[in-house]
Amino acid sequence: MNNESMRQRSIPSSGKKLPVVGIGTWQTFDANGDPATLSTLKQVLIQTHKLGGSVIDSSPMYGSSEATVGQLTAALPSQDDFFYATKVWISGKQAGIDQMNSSFQKMKRSTMDLMQIHNLVDWETHVTTLKEWKEKGKITYWGLTHYVDSAHAILEKIIRQEKPDFVQFNYSIRSRHAEQSLFDTCQKYGTAVVINQPYESGSLFRTVKGKELPDWAGEYGIKSWGQYFLKFILSNETVTCVIPGTSKPDHAIDNMGAGYGALPDTKGREKMAAYLNSL
Repeated sequence: MNNESMRQRSIPSSGKKLPVVGIGTWQTFDANGDPATLSTLKQVLIQTHKLGGSVIDSSPMYGSSEATVGQLTAALPSQDDFFYATKVWISGKQAGIDQMNSSFQKMKRSTMDLMQIHNLVDWETHVTTLKEWKEKGKITYWGLTHYVDSAHAILEKIIRQEKPDFVQFNYSIRSRHAEQSLFDTCQKYGTAVVINQPYESGSLFRTVKGKELPDWAGEYGIKSWGQYFLKFILSNETVTCVIPGTSKPDHAIDNMGAGYGALPDTKGREKMAAYLNSL
């Protein structure tokens, strides 16, 4: 991996490039100040940065995750190289403003790269604030998130209506509902796509436990099941970035590896999906 750099894709609304693999912090970064956990998570961030990853996605819903991210990145020389994304997860205009300002403090940021409306909670209210904050330069981008198929239709409706910079949703090799029309809508309206639930909360790993990778996986530089699942997602060119969560440095290294080397074409994608379904 040393002789090349991580693949990057453009954010449609600005043309700026983003590395295609980042990290999610749900559960994994809820360290509550535990020194041993913090020490391990610091290594996760160091390895992520070393291998070219930049997106760190958090939320006030994730316990102490925002504060953990702020504390750890502040201690790294690479603090300003990361792309900081968090969310608003509360009802009411002032409550939303207060919560977002608290997130800025916890993550130790004077500006936020991306602020998202978590699971569309009171989205009509927060859209106005986020558009104002973007105008003022307090945030660079704004977006929406959800994690279930049943929310895809409303995400599409809001994309058409409000033209967010980003949308974050669930998609994986076995959970492909977004292919029906959500990806097309994102492409049409120039919305960057962040993918959550790439491993279906770990259930994909349970499916392949003890199973060998197919020989042909090597053609795509796939060295692990994690990379198999991530490269399937990244082979969809509308995906800007995928954010697997991990609290283990070796898993972070493995995840970042999916951002390097060849990606399957349409035929290869279907071969990958078929092989998984045959197990």
